[in-house]
Amino acid sequence: MIKRLIETCSSALFGKSKFRKSLRDKKLCSTPLASVDLELTSLDPLTTQITSIGYVSGSAGKIALSSSGYHVINTSADLGQSPVIHGLTLDILQQGEGIKEALKSLIPLLESHVLVFHNARLDLMALNSAFKRCELPQVDVVYIDTLQLALYQLNKQHQVLPSNSATLTVCRQRLGLPAFPEHNALDDALATLQLFYAQLNELGITLEDSIESLFHTNAVGRFSLGLSSS
Repeated sequence: MIKRLIETCSSALFGKSKFRKSLRDKKLCSTPLASVDLELTSLDPLTTQITSIGYVSGSAGKIALSSSGYHVINTSADLGQSPVIHGLTLDILQQGEGIKEALKSLIPLLESHVLVFHNARLDLMALNSAFKRCELPQVDVVYIDTLQLALYQLNKQHQVLPSNSATLTVCRQRLGLPAFPEHNALDDALATLQLFYAQLNELGITLEDSIESLFHTNAVGRFSLGLSSS
């Protein structure tokens, strides 16, 4: 049992080292990024369902507004108090598209870009659940989490973090970015990508650096969405 545990730990460490090495080849100036945001029925990653998806691409420090996309999802899930936050009421959602069709349109983006989220864990778990429900094939993604980048900086400045100090809005305010309309998936995706570029400047990282230069912040990771073929 101890031998198996050692082998498992060694394999995990080797996998992490190999992943980190692969990031050295991805320069920020030439790696296509895609900021993705979801509006959800709740903050419970195990039960939440997607009500809308917004995304926008960028590269070399610029945002390609023409690349943006927005999908409202037709869902019969219990909305709870979520319409109060994002404004997507049942009558609006009933005019939306099926989650499987929306995810299929998203797959080429997931396969070709490094993803940027604010709170990657929640959004990736929601996407993973949706991929599995729709029986979509596995997609392996690399992501950067602006929430974790903010926490990395805040933890250097505070022993105890102030309440709500890492929300998207507060993070943008701290770096002098303008106010934006909150809780619309497309607006939030755009705001997140703007925040990421501002965070690079705060960290002293240039576009000539690689994504590996962010590895020490614990904001870079990989995730497998959907059903494995094995």
